[in-house]
Amino acid sequence: MKKGTEKEVIGYLPDEKPAPLKLLLYAIQQVIVMFPATIAVALITGFQVSTTLFASGLATICFVFISGKKIPMYYGSSFSYLSAISGLIAAQGFAKSNGILPTEAIQIAQFGIIASGLVSIAAGFLVRFSGKNAVEKVLPATITGSIAMIIGLTLAGNALADAAPQAVAEGAAATIFNGGWVWAVSLVTLLSTVFFSKYLKGFLGQLPLLLGAGVGCLFAGILFWVGGADMSLFRSLPAEALAASTWKLGDGSIFALPAFSFPKVSWVAVAAIMPIAIATIPESTAHIYQLDIYVNDLAEKKGKKKYGIADLLDRNLIGDGLCDMITGFIGGPAGTNYGENISTMAITKVFSIAVMIGAAIIAMVVSCFTPLIKIIYGIPTAVIGGLEIYLFGAIAAQGIAIMIDKKVDMFSAKNIAVIASIMVIGVGGQYAFGGSIPFFGINVPCIAGAAIFGIFLNLVLGIGEKKAE
Repeated sequence: MKKGTEKEVIGYLPDEKPAPLKLLLYAIQQVIVMFPATIAVALITGFQVSTTLFASGLATICFVFISGKKIPMYYGSSFSYLSAISGLIAAQGFAKSNGILPTEAIQIAQFGIIASGLVSIAAGFLVRFSGKNAVEKVLPATITGSIAMIIGLTLAGNALADAAPQAVAEGAAATIFNGGWVWAVSLVTLLSTVFFSKYLKGFLGQLPLLLGAGVGCLFAGILFWVGGADMSLFRSLPAEALAASTWKLGDGSIFALPAFSFPKVSWVAVAAIMPIAIATIPESTAHIYQLDIYVNDLAEKKGKKKYGIADLLDRNLIGDGLCDMITGFIGGPAGTNYGENISTMAITKVFSIAVMIGAAIIAMVVSCFTPLIKIIYGIPTAVIGGLEIYLFGAIAAQGIAIMIDKKVDMFSAKNIAVIASIMVIGVGGQYAFGGSIPFFGINVPCIAGAAIFGIFLNLVLGIGEKKAE
């Protein structure tokens, strides 16, 4: 029975490896869903795009081995650090030139990013020596589930902004195009991805995001063919992206190493950036609980024993911190394991460690070959937005799944208070204050603020709870 069930159930568990061609396609799909957010962080902060991409791949490979090849996660750039890095750079008197920061400014931020890794490492060792149960008292499903929900919901604005970008230059044709056709591209991408996810079976049913992106690009290509340059949504790589390359082959049009840089000691950077790591701990914890639910569900359907990924929370946090130090050392922004990639795994049932390694290698290769990074960079923002509507919504839905799986009592006054506070502070902070809540002269990232307040409220309301029981 078990053998028959195994053949019928489609999907790959962490220690299972797809055939080479399938592995390549699954890995490309993971790169595509990782790319928008990771590169967006680089573009917003002014870090080098190619370095950021290379760092994400290198950190992912390191994470896989740090976790003992047991946790299928992709490490990418975190939005939580945006306001801290931007504030630090402005306070130091640096400004972006053609969208890119001076190397010295990046080096100062790197030192703070490396220091932030120590916070996650310390949390990981605390879990190791205190036990997972002690951590679950501080980070119960009411908090991790709510954090997962606000991560998805606070990104909703980014998804819609990407789904309808200012695509082309001024002019009558551009106005008409922006008024409607750009929505057509994002909606075609979204709907085709949803239909592929729902109706395709077998191997193709595990590639809905890759196929959806392909359909979106094809539709954008048809518009370009019909309307010419005024109807083009395809982007070009800025020339400045190659300017700071560590080494180029000729003019860099074929091969150019990323712009690696080494950190410069700055205790101001430590004070500005290090505390933000507190926000990524509940985020990372929520992600590993999400992954545990979906991997165990597939394992059960395949007749195999549970994988117990949630029991590896200490390795996950230690790996997260070490990866922050690795990416910070070579010039990439701080990061975390990616909800987008977990959503992709949950949708496709492909949790293979080999696929994560493949995606990481592809990201590193793309970062060095200019034509490849031009292809990835050239994907229309509207296509990416269409994918993001599905992915970011899936992240929020997985937060609900955590609370259902842990049987959270939704009639408990304590649970309602914690969930409500986290949701309103997290989502409200994003839309009322642009993601950073002003608090006694400090700009607190909304996810960090929501997490800290939720943890505090949960602990306060839990006092005397055992006695009452």
